[in-house]
Amino acid sequence: MPFLKKFPAASRSFGIQPKKSPSSSRSFSNQLRRSKPLDGITVLEVGQLVAGPFAGSLLGYFGADVIKIEPPSGGDAIRTWRVLDENDPNRTSLWWRSIGRNKKSVALDMRLPEGRRLLKERIVPKAHVLIENFKPGVMEKWGLGPDDLLAVNPNLIINRISGYGQTGPNASLPGFASVCEGMGGLRFLQGFPGEPSVRANISLGDTLAGLHSVIGILLSLVAQKQVPAGTKGGSGQVVDVALYESVFSLLEAVIPEYDRTGLIRQPSGNTVTGIVPTSAFDCADGKSIIIGANGDSLFQRLCHAMGRQDLADSPDYKTNAGRVKHADYIYGEIGKWCSGLSSADVEKTLRDNGIPAGLIYNARDIVEDAHYNARGMFETVDVLGKPLKIPGKNQDLSYSGFVFIWCLCAAYTPKLSATPGETLWPGPELGEHTEEVLRRMGVPSEEIDSFEEAGFIRRYKSN
Repeated sequence: MPFLKKFPAASRSFGIQPKKSPSSSRSFSNQLRRSKPLDGITVLEVGQLVAGPFAGSLLGYFGADVIKIEPPSGGDAIRTWRVLDENDPNRTSLWWRSIGRNKKSVALDMRLPEGRRLLKERIVPKAHVLIENFKPGVMEKWGLGPDDLLAVNPNLIINRISGYGQTGPNASLPGFASVCEGMGGLRFLQGFPGEPSVRANISLGDTLAGLHSVIGILLSLVAQKQVPAGTKGGSGQVVDVALYESVFSLLEAVIPEYDRTGLIRQPSGNTVTGIVPTSAFDCADGKSIIIGANGDSLFQRLCHAMGRQDLADSPDYKTNAGRVKHADYIYGEIGKWCSGLSSADVEKTLRDNGIPAGLIYNARDIVEDAHYNARGMFETVDVLGKPLKIPGKNQDLSYSGFVFIWCLCAAYTPKLSATPGETLWPGPELGEHTEEVLRRMGVPSEEIDSFEEAGFIRRYKSN
């Protein structure tokens, strides 16, 4: 992997080298695992790409047994998005290795009646949660809508993720994160006044929907605990998550401000409307730094750090309201100061004066940062015999010839002191656990053989 060569695991104290043994089978002993909050919870993930799989990844990270249902012909499309390792014989993306962590891959064709019957009659009855992110109506067309699923498992929690929700005039429309970020109001606020909106180079809408899905699933699990013993009927329910609503939830006071005053908050570049100073500034070495000195005392400290007692003494800048009126001038003066110094000098000066400030990091900056490393945020996991660096915390667990590292991505928080999450294995090969899962569900080996011959399941066969 070309980019990995820049940061070989052996060159850093946080890198853990892959351990290898003659055995290549993946069998995992529960005795080697610490207890997790979601131990004993079985999750069926029948979604694809980002939103549903991200929710499944989070649940699996904290102990849930996540069964990933994938099409036998190619699997989840995320497997082939941004394939960077030309030497991987399976042409599998690193994105999948991350988002597929701790999941068990079952290659089962839901497009075929036989595949849907197998899922509904043999797997769904033994699950606690099902996650899907198809366009509304698809699951109903397949005979796998909520009524169908709850008929075979009345206690099933069904998480449905879509662009616009399961109801309403837009429900039937296809909805990708990029489009839903627009309807959710976030895109309008991103960028500079008078210029086209911009997006972050990640799928924020999908990730937010996944996070809200996990919240809904956990709330539903808690609700099940509160059902009085002997209550008739099941305790299952639907968790309806829309991408645009997940984005909409970030808008702070944007809607109340409009409702009471008619004011439509506008994009403001690197600043936040009504709070001064907080922005990004270019330094002499071409790097950028973010400075947040919007408190009155913080602004005084910033002025002293810059050697600008005149700004500190001016009554016009003593309060945030005054600074807002003179924002352009203040930002201009801070920008001049930053442009004459290296980013390291600016950062040190500001931090020495107790001012919140930090550089804008890219991937290399993150990997080389002392704080990330001190917090144990990088680990090495073995993928096809090669070390792969993933965000994580130092803990080395070796199972039958593979190294699986406790992994903590930025989104895989919170850190739990007694029952933390961990990565036991990276995203598996397509169909790697088909037989294991089906046998656990009570399907005899001869039936599994016949299902594979019929073409609606697939078992992984290593080269």
